Amino acid sequence: MKEILLINVTGEDQPGVTSAITSILAQYEANILDIGQAVIHDYLSLGILAEIPPASESSPVVKDILYRAHELGVRVRFQPIGADSYSHWVGQQGKQRHIVTLLARKVSARHISEVTAVAVRHGLNIDNINRLSGRIELDSLADQDKACVEFSARGTPADLAALRADFMELSTRMDIDIAIQEDTVFRRNRRLVCFDMDSTLIEAEVIDELAKRAGVGAQVAAITEAAMAGELDFKQSFARRMALLQGLDEAVLADIAAELPITEGAAHLISTLKKLGYKTAILSGGFNYFGHYLQRQLGIDYVYANELEVKDGKVTGAVVGSVVDGRRKAELLRELAQRENISLEQVIAVGDGANDLPMLSIAGLGIAFRAKPLVKASAKQSISHLGLDAILYLIGLRDREAVANSPY
Repeated sequence: MKEILLINVTGEDQPGVTSAITSILAQYEANILDIGQAVIHDYLSLGILAEIPPASESSPVVKDILYRAHELGVRVRFQPIGADSYSHWVGQQGKQRHIVTLLARKVSARHISEVTAVAVRHGLNIDNINRLSGRIELDSLADQDKACVEFSARGTPADLAALRADFMELSTRMDIDIAIQEDTVFRRNRRLVCFDMDSTLIEAEVIDELAKRAGVGAQVAAITEAAMAGELDFKQSFARRMALLQGLDEAVLADIAAELPITEGAAHLISTLKKLGYKTAILSGGFNYFGHYLQRQLGIDYVYANELEVKDGKVTGAVVGSVVDGRRKAELLRELAQRENISLEQVIAVGDGANDLPMLSIAGLGIAFRAKPLVKASAKQSISHLGLDAILYLIGLRDREAVANSPY
C-alpha cells in the first residue's frame, strides 16, 4: 500500500540540505507530490510531500532521513497523510486565487495582522507570503522609503466589493496601500503602461502653472480642482480655463517645462519598464509641449495631449484639434493596445482625476495614483502613500529583479 509522508525540515540554512533529503527519497523511488522552501534570516524551512511506493516502507525512509538530518544539524518532523486528506488537498486545485499586495513606507506587524484578518474574514486562505522589497540595513530602518509584502490567497470572496471596501477603510486608517488582484496569467504579462501626466507623472497641474504666469492662478486652480473631483464636465472646465490664458507669452512654456517636478519613483519605474520591454504612453488632458518634454526626459514611447494654439508668440486661449478628455483617453488606450497587438488585460492605466476613470476602467490594471476621493473609490486599485515605482510591486516584481540604476 502506498504511503504519503509530509516531511518538514528546519534549521540553519546551508548548501546541500535539499539535495541530501531528496537523495534519500530517491533511493526508495519516492515521488514528490509537493515541495516548498523558504529561508528567512538564514533559517531554513523545507517541506516535502512524498509518496512512498508499495515496494518500500516509510520506517527505513524515516530512519535514514533522521540520521542524515542529525549529521547536517537540522531538525526534521514527519507526518503521515491519509488518503482522504490528500484527496481533499488535491480537490483545492484550480480554485480561484488572489494576490493581496501590502505597500507602506515601513511594514509593521499590525499592518500584516489587520490585512490578513480582513482576508480571512472574507473567506480567503493565505498560503504563501513573500517580501518583494529589498533587505534594509539595521541603521537605515528609520529612513526606509518603501516596503512591500505580497500574499497569495486561495478562495472566492462572497462579496468582492465588500472586501475591497474593507481594504480601502484599512488603507485610509493605517496610511498604507492595499491592492487585491485575481491571480491570472496576465498579472505578470502586462506590456503597455498609459499615464496621465498632470499630478501623476509630474507633481503639478501645468495649466495652473501657466495661469500663475498669466496672473489668473487662483481662478484657474479652482476650476481645475472642481474638474478633477468630477464636479465639472472636463471639456467645459477646460474651455473656461483656456480662455483665461489668452495673451500669455509663449516664452514662459520653456521655463515652466524646465521646472516641472517629476513624481517620486517615475524615472525608476519607466527606465525599469523600458528595460523589461514594456511600452509607455502619456494620455493627457494637458498639453503636448510638456508631454514631449517629459518624453525626452524619461524615454516615453507615445504622447497624446492637447495642442496649445500660439499665434504671434502669444497663447490664444484655444487648442488645435479636438480636446483630449476622458472618453478620448479610453479610445487612445484601445488604439495603442491594438497597435501593440496586445489585449486590454495587458494594459496598465494610471491617473488621478475623474477624466482618467474611463481608461482606468477598461485597462487590465487600472491604478488611481494619489487620486481624488471619487477616483480612488471608483478605481479597482490605488496607490496613495508611495511613489510611482510601487507599480512594479503590483506586477509582482521584486526589488532585486528591478533595474536598480536609472539613467534618468
